[in-house]
Amino acid sequence: MTMLPRAAIIKARLQQAFDPSHLQVMDESDQHIGHAGHQGGHRHFAIEISAACFHSVSRIEAHRKIYALFGDMMPDEIHALRIIII
Repeated sequence: MTMLPRAAIIKARLQQAFDPSHLQVMDESDQHIGHAGHQGGHRHFAIEISAACFHSVSRIEAHRKIYALFGDMMPDEIHALRIIII
C-alpha cells in the first residue's frame, strides 16, 4: 500500500466529508523550524475551506467537525492544524 503525503490525506478526507466548494491545504511546517513539534516537517498545516454545511453551524462547531476527521492523526502525524473557514 502506498502512503499518501499528509497534505493529500487531509485534502481527501475534507473533500469526502464536506464536498467543499473551495479547499486549499497548505503545509506551513517551514514556519516552525526549531519548534519542538517540527520533528522533520510536514506536521503543521493550514486549511482554507468553504462548504455549504458550515453555513448553518457556528464556527466552533465547524472546527469540531473538521478536527473529528483527524483524531487518528493528531498529535503524531499532524501537530498543528490552522483552519480558515470562508
